[in-house]
Amino acid sequence: MLDSECMMLDDQDMAEEWIVRVEGKEYGPADIETLREWKREGRLLPENEARKAGADLWSAAAAIPGLFNVGPIASASVPRPTQPPLETRHRSFGQILVETLQIYRKGFFRFLGLTLLVLLPSLVSQAMTAVAQTGRSSDADVRVLAAGAFALLMFVLSTVMWPVYIAGIQIVTAEIAGGRRSGLVAALNEAVRFWPRVAALCIFVYGVFFLLIVFGLVIAAMALAGGSSLLLILFALGLLFLQVWMFGRFFVNVLFWQQFAVLENAAFIDSLRDSRNLAHSGRDLPWFKRPLWRGAFIASLWFAFVLAVTLVSEWTTFHHYFDQLMTTQDPQALLQRLTEAQQARGFDVSAFVLNLVQKILQPLLGIAFVVLYLDSKIHLER
Repeated sequence: MLDSECMMLDDQDMAEEWIVRVEGKEYGPADIETLREWKREGRLLPENEARKAGADLWSAAAAIPGLFNVGPIASASVPRPTQPPLETRHRSFGQILVETLQIYRKGFFRFLGLTLLVLLPSLVSQAMTAVAQTGRSSDADVRVLAAGAFALLMFVLSTVMWPVYIAGIQIVTAEIAGGRRSGLVAALNEAVRFWPRVAALCIFVYGVFFLLIVFGLVIAAMALAGGSSLLLILFALGLLFLQVWMFGRFFVNVLFWQQFAVLENAAFIDSLRDSRNLAHSGRDLPWFKRPLWRGAFIASLWFAFVLAVTLVSEWTTFHHYFDQLMTTQDPQALLQRLTEAQQARGFDVSAFVLNLVQKILQPLLGIAFVVLYLDSKIHLER
């Protein structure tokens, strides 16, 4: 009889969810297992306030059945918590990177599922494009036309799924950081609601970056065309400095647009404005602790990793291009040789595997910015 009552009590505890309050901030809902994990890590103490999800009456966490199994605690005799349950502690940069890896490990299969949303259509599109290029000698071949059309369709599908991927990364990361558990399907259902807003912001943000890159290429072409004119070269260098400044300025202002658009449910303009304000906050902190520099360093680490993967996977191609560039003076002949070399290269397994690993690890960048966002919000709200 006693055993059955204990089992009923355990089932009831597992079904109930609780919200805890530490230093004026609420966290949850969390089930009893999550609360026990916080307790084991020293993040949840008996005197912290707690209430059942859906209830308004607060009590001490010590009163939660099966959690502490202690009597009422006198607040004067218990020390204050040194580490709040979730993201209220201010992290060092190393802690941000460590927590990023921990969140990625805990939610690996959910992040992998989100990655496959954009990766699978992209891979199919590349495969169909290769098929279409292989059979280009026969313009009337229906299979070539079908392969090209299907490749375009898969490319469009991958592009359409990109906003869902971005929103899903924010949602899953915030849930894991908050100690909540939900499946991939629930995260996708939530992410789809943000598609119109995130898609519009993607078009704006990536569009501006694209235009700035094109502006830089035009400046470089201008400098090459006016190689004999010192005045034109100086003018091009001035424009290049302006382009770099504009690129850096815009990059800083949109550091946190994804987090505000999804986690804060902010509108289009509000996401950009709040992102700019958060990026420029923390002026009372040392420069290396400010969101601006931390975000720039996180992005630099990722770009360095991508550059290393690209150089390793495409080293043979780059080496061949360099040799052709040094030995061929005629631009038309150079272009023809490079095209022939690219077609003769065929499928590179090592390059494919390295690029696949890069795509699978890509959620780390989004996770790191969510963790940085949570940490920066702590300082901004205090």
